[in-house]
Amino acid sequence: MSITLRVEDMSCDGCEDIVETALEEVSGVEEASADHEANTAVVEGDADVEDLLDAVDYAGYTAEFQPGDEAADEQDESEE
Repeated sequence: MSITLRVEDMSCDGCEDIVETALEEVSGVEEASADHEANTAVVEGDADVEDLLDAVDYAGYTAEFQPGDEAADEQDESEE
């Protein structure tokens, strides 16, 4: 499942690395990528959203959950 977070205060590639590293430490994360220009981070896996938000906060950034394709993914899985 893909989870998108809106991350504030990233201003460079180094910020992206910090956020990605913090997210990859969360249980259930398979892969994380951050984009400071779009102010987003995308996480692949089945991690808890609150744990992801806490990790970004601990790394020194502000994040919020961006609902999107996650609901469609869950709907597809429930239909199988």
